[in-house]
Parts: sequence; C-alpha cells; structure tokens
Amino acid sequence: MAITIEIDHAKTRAKAAAAAGQPVVPQAVKGPIRRIKWGILLLTLSIYYVTPFIRWDRGPNEPDQAVLLDFANGRLYAFFVEIWPQDLYLVTGLLVLASTILILANALAGRLWCGFACPQTVWTDLFLLVERLIEGDRRQRLKNIGAPLGPKRAARMVAKHAAWLLISLATGGTLIFYFTDAPGLVRALATGDVSASALTWIVVFAGTTYGLAGFAREQVCTFMCPWPRLQGAIWDPEAYTVNYRDYRGEQRTSAKKAAELRLQGKPAGDCVDCGQCVAVCPIGIDIREGPNYACINCGLCVDACDGVMLKLGRQRGLIDYESWKNIERGRRKEAPVNRPVRPKTVGLAAACFALAGAIVVAFAARTNATLSVQHDRDPVAVRLSDGSVRNAYTVKLLNKSSSTHLYTLSVSGLDARMAIIGNESLAPIEVAPEGSEAVRVTLTTTASRNADVTFTAHDESGTTVLSATDRFVER
Repeated sequence: MAITIEIDHAKTRAKAAAAAGQPVVPQAVKGPIRRIKWGILLLTLSIYYVTPFIRWDRGPNEPDQAVLLDFANGRLYAFFVEIWPQDLYLVTGLLVLASTILILANALAGRLWCGFACPQTVWTDLFLLVERLIEGDRRQRLKNIGAPLGPKRAARMVAKHAAWLLISLATGGTLIFYFTDAPGLVRALATGDVSASALTWIVVFAGTTYGLAGFAREQVCTFMCPWPRLQGAIWDPEAYTVNYRDYRGEQRTSAKKAAELRLQGKPAGDCVDCGQCVAVCPIGIDIREGPNYACINCGLCVDACDGVMLKLGRQRGLIDYESWKNIERGRRKEAPVNRPVRPKTVGLAAACFALAGAIVVAFAARTNATLSVQHDRDPVAVRLSDGSVRNAYTVKLLNKSSSTHLYTLSVSGLDARMAIIGNESLAPIEVAPEGSEAVRVTLTTTASRNADVTFTAHDESGTTVLSATDRFVER
C-alpha cells in the first residue's frame, strides 16, 4: 500500500534559512489586526513625511515652520510651543511622561507600541510590502534562497533595492527637514546647491534606514532594542498579550484525525499544526511555545490562526490577546477574569495624569524672560576703607520675545546701595529681541550682615516682573 507524505517545503526552507543565518521571511496575512497595522502605518508615515512642510505664523523674524529643531539658535519649535535651553525641563518632563505611558501600555497590553507604532516596525512593514510586490510572497522568496541568480531574479533584486534606497533617501531627507527650513532645503537639493553637511547627514540616516529595515529587521527587535530585556522585569501576567490557548489547542493533530478522534469520544485539540502562526510572525517565533520576550505583540499570528479556524468551521481565538492568568485559569477549566483596572494600572494612570498636569502648569507659568544672578566668588566680599562691605554680582536678563524690552532693576532684603557698573543713573536696561544682557551690580552697606537679597526686574511695558534671590555675605 503506497503512503503519500506531504512535505511543507516552505517550512523546510524556513528552517534551513534560519540554520544558515538568513533573515526571517514572514508571510503576508489578511485580517482585522493587519488592517489596523496598515492604517497605523499610513498615519505615522503621513505624519512623518508631511509635518516638516506645515507652516505656522510666528510673526516677523521668526521661522514659519510648524515643527523645527533649530539647534543652531538653541530653539525647539512645535506649533505654538517654543522651547529655549532654559526650558529643557519641559522636554525632560515630556520624556518621563512618554516613558510612563509606555509602561502603562505594557501593563495593559504588553509590547503594543513595538508591534504597531515603533519606527522599526513601521519601516520594516513598508520594506516587506515592497519586497512582496516585487519578489513575491514568502514561498517564492524562500525558493530564491540559495537559488542560482538568473536575469529575471537579478532584475527583481535590483528593482527591490532601488525602491528601498528611494524610501531610505526620502526618510533620511525628511529627518533633515526637521532641523532646517524644509522648502528651502528641497529647493537646494533640486538645484544642487546644498551643503556637504546636509548631504552627509541624509546619507547617514538613509543608510541607517536601509540597513535596519531592509536587513536587520527582527534582529533589532530581539537583540539591539533594550525594551525586550526590560520586558522580563516588568512583564505583567494580567496584561492582554498574544497567547496560545493550549488547553484548547492540544493535542495537535490534523483536521481529519481530530474529527475521527472526536467521533470515538476521545479528546482532540483545535490546533492542526499548520504552522501559519510561525510563518506570518515577523520575529520568527512560535507563540505556541509560551510567552517569549522577543514577541512584539503585533497580533499577526492571531489573524493567521483565525483564518484557519474559520476555514475549519471552528471558533476563533485559539491564539488571541489574552492574559496569562486567564490561560492558567483555562487550564483549570475556570472562567476568565479580566482586570484591566487594578492597582498597578490605576497608579500608572494617576502618574501619567499628574505628570501631564505638572507639565501644563509649568508651561503656563513660564514667562518670555528670565533673570539670573551669580555672586562673585573671588573675593565674595570686600571691606572698604570706611568700614562698609561690598558684594558684587553678575545679573543676566534674557528676553525670549520677538520685541525689545526695557527692565528696571531693584533690590530688596537688605538696606544697601545698588550700583550698576557703566550705568550710574540706574537707567532701564535694554534687552534686544531673543537676546540677553549681562550687567555688573554691586551692593554696598554699612550695616553689614549675612542676608538673602532679592533682585527684581520690572518690565517697562508692565507685563513682566522677574525676580531672583542670592546671598549677601559679610566676609
């Protein structure tokens, strides 16, 4: 009796490719999660490529680019927000807030950011789309591994890499647009009148995109990114991560064999060991083996498995977004318990709101000018021939607005005579738009004692009062 054995050549080639150190070749998949990922890809890429060209009117002598990282002049612009070096605490606060939101998302749904919106994931998906369109889907690309290089295949490889390079150059060029006037740089690139520095950075960023999205791919997510390592420390068994319901899927057997076993009253799992969950995984892992630190929670295996279950007339969700606690409950034949609201998530959400509120308050309380005072260190005090004591300070006024301001300086906290070097009449100090002015100030008193002194600068327009406190020392 002849026995026919069907071999999955794609799976065999995948194992051979993995053994040879070849990159993971994921298969295309259709489903609701894949559609969500395409939508996020289009949204994020549109934001990235379009944002530098959005204009924003800030008045005369100000850049009209909505988002601009003007490091040359020490400015960060984001629509109505203007950040000076003195305001970098706001940027620090935003980074802390973003990290807290990321940890909150991890407590709710694991590496959701990694699977849907991380730049590495987005650009890798884009490169994979180009690769599929030109070279074919997974089975054809696996056939190409180790195959002779004919004219047709060579032409397709050239077309693929040309498309990748164009995307990489567009990506690198767009990143440079965030640091300079985008339309101006486009005109310079079109006419060839562009600086060597700009070209160098475009090539560097294009090469990074080409290498990471075209070749490194899953290696970045598994080995280069620190987040998978942190995942082991902050992994939450109640988070909704991609998991395999082994209590339903095992023992694995073919659909025909499972039907026979069930007719005989014997147990049979829903998993038919088709390997689709592994084939579509961009990291190349088998989610059926349990939680894996490399899993980016993209859910493509959910779509693949649901498609197989639909064809077999079985219930979806053999692989699904489910908490590990519920997987363990399912093994014990207990009802699932969903706890998205728990002390950990409430605490993290409260921290997010508190940080956001603090940033908003700090942003609203900041002014368009700052006053700083620095006490002379050598000497800290001078005793004059008449017995009085004099302290000297450097007072610096910074005007962050786009118009000239006049500031009248005064001091309180000590009965002392104030003098401004080079300004004996104590006339208002003029500070140019987006400029600063430093003056030398002395305080002299006969009733010498250690005391706090407050310097106050009154804006002549009456809109701003600045103050800074320093120390008057007797010796």
